[in-house]
Amino acid sequence: MKAVRLVAPGSPLELQDVPVPDPGAQDVLVRVKAAGICHSDAHYRAGKSRVHPLPLTLGHEVAGVVEAVGRDVKQFKPGDRVCIHYLATCGICSWCMEDNEQFCASGKMIGKYRDGGYAEFILMPGRSVFKLPDEISFEHGAIMMCSSATSLHALRKARIQAGNSVAIFGIGGLGLSAIQLAKALGAETVYAVDINPRKLGLAKTLGATPINASLAEPVSALMELTKHRGVDVALELIGLPLTMQQAVRSLTIKGRAALVGITEKSFPVAPYHEIINKEAEIIGVSDHLGAEIPDLLAFARSGKLDLSHAITRTISLDAAMINQTLDGLEKFGDDLRVVITP
Repeated sequence: MKAVRLVAPGSPLELQDVPVPDPGAQDVLVRVKAAGICHSDAHYRAGKSRVHPLPLTLGHEVAGVVEAVGRDVKQFKPGDRVCIHYLATCGICSWCMEDNEQFCASGKMIGKYRDGGYAEFILMPGRSVFKLPDEISFEHGAIMMCSSATSLHALRKARIQAGNSVAIFGIGGLGLSAIQLAKALGAETVYAVDINPRKLGLAKTLGATPINASLAEPVSALMELTKHRGVDVALELIGLPLTMQQAVRSLTIKGRAALVGITEKSFPVAPYHEIINKEAEIIGVSDHLGAEIPDLLAFARSGKLDLSHAITRTISLDAAMINQTLDGLEKFGDDLRVVITP
């Protein structure tokens, strides 16, 4: 089968021919119909986050059709439409049993520590596979498996409550989902912070109040809009020290800043003024949970999560086109989500 793979950090991805994997007893082989290109993939290609072993097929947002199942898999059959939770885990350790499988010692993320979805087929344990309702397209099902799922997990980690105000820093694929999910979970007001007018325009159509950080200092703007109260929840989805600092500084008393974006750099915090005196919290967000995916699919089926504007374009399984897309993500370009349709 054809697969687009990372051969060495800092080098372009390459199209290779690799064997179609054979399902083990508890595995599901999926023919990939859609694979989203995530900003994290640009980090992986650049070597900012370790990918092992190399060469390895990238891609962790995947939906498709079941091609074959292992002998112990009873919940799926060939032809089923499915989407894939991107963590392959043991299912029996204490972390997995408590729905914290992102910390499973033997767990492996597809597209990072095992072959992912930039390919014609992908192999996953049956417990990481979920049926995709007919109402949800493969393209939308794929991007939900990272951008939407991570946004939902972040909002829940931030303990969002009905009536809360929420500031979302970064209106890409995650941000557009986060706006809608925040509203679905009861947020009264959602503020969208970005420097891209097109993305801010989309945020406004979803009911968010846009803040153009290239025209106004966002913390000052948020304080003015909230009558100097600050926001209850801030999500940082970009991965820049500056925006992480802004998310923390935008909080009200007992506010919660959930950090999702990936960066190797630190940012300064004034412990007393920004955290202690407010009893504010900085919360790390790692991945998402398989247990959250049924709720996510329900939001999409009900229309509370509409991804019709989230995909900028689709491309073929072509190394040059994928590398070009990753180049754009590294420059924080106009693309929201680009999806590969093999």
